[in-house]
Amino acid sequence: MHPILADRGRLALYLAAWAPVGGLIAAALALPDRRAAGEAIGLALPLALSGAFLCLAVWPLCRSLPLGATDPARLVATHAAGATVTCVLWLLVGAAAAGLMERLPAFAGAAVRYRRDIPMLLLAGALVFVLAALAHYLMIAFERSRAAERAALELQVLARDAQLRALKAQVNPHFLFNSLNSISALTSVDPARAREMCVLLGDFLRGGLRVGEREQIPLSEELALAQSYLAVEQVRFGPRLRVETEVEPQARGCLVPPLLLQPLLENALNHGIAHCLSGGAVRLGARVCAGQLELQLANPCSADRPRGRGTGMGLANVRARLAALHPGDARVDLQERDGVFRVDVHLPAVGAEAAAAETASAEAATAVAATAVTPTTTAPAGGEPTREDPRDA
Repeated sequence: MHPILADRGRLALYLAAWAPVGGLIAAALALPDRRAAGEAIGLALPLALSGAFLCLAVWPLCRSLPLGATDPARLVATHAAGATVTCVLWLLVGAAAAGLMERLPAFAGAAVRYRRDIPMLLLAGALVFVLAALAHYLMIAFERSRAAERAALELQVLARDAQLRALKAQVNPHFLFNSLNSISALTSVDPARAREMCVLLGDFLRGGLRVGEREQIPLSEELALAQSYLAVEQVRFGPRLRVETEVEPQARGCLVPPLLLQPLLENALNHGIAHCLSGGAVRLGARVCAGQLELQLANPCSADRPRGRGTGMGLANVRARLAALHPGDARVDLQERDGVFRVDVHLPAVGAEAAAAETASAEAATAVAATAVTPTTTAPAGGEPTREDPRDA
């Protein structure tokens, strides 16, 4: 179907654009010594209306004869035949209108005067046909350009999804490699702890499978996965590992890629806590600021730790996944100062509004319940940041 006929709004605009054309036809027919203004308008209206719809018939002709792939002789001959048929039909409409008007005493001789104007109308019809063909070829070129843009965008999205799947597939094997090394080391020293670590590892992998097929998950689910991972590592590090979290309620509803925190925590433990004799605290924070979700992970690090260990896959994976999911809108900053290594992750706070609404609703419900129980007591406006330890899980 013609794009103009497929949309009522476009059709209305198209017919409105023919109003000036009808005015020009009426002016040409009302030239001095030709006919009265009323007769000119009476002929111009059916000519303009029929011309508008006859020009739409050029669309399939132009679609079947693309400019770059059609022999020029065939192109000219076909369009010349189309122009002839279109002009004949257009003139027949005008002749019918003149014949009907001639039956009225006020327009006597209208058919004779119309026949006198046929050469002028034939030339005008041919010119309008050429302009309509050019306009349709421009529309076809624009349509193909849009189709090419859509195809390129779809390929880009498919490539991005493939990249995300490939990066996501790297996370579990990398984590398993390190975890199995830890279990192997524990089997000879403390078999009971090795068995406990295997059970916790199974729990973490089951949680990872639940969210593995999703492109993004709420930060609250990601934090639960992080706690599951830390429970595995707690078996290995024991009391040397402490975890402190400070997460704003609004940030918990923001969407993040699955297993975003796990490589960062793994890096903090293997390159930070593991090289501190007394261990240390891994501090995890999250907040929403100016439309951005800010994740902060800090851990102590020893200045004497060996450099260049590992493949660096964890941080590179996080950067690549964020770049593929939020091109130009996400970043990962690293900083080491005064024996503390800090990772700052910034990405768009998608889903923060819904989380804020849920938090406000929950606070309102709490306030109503508290008022119902003790009318003189008001609910607190906020709460202190929570501190969680994986040993309490």
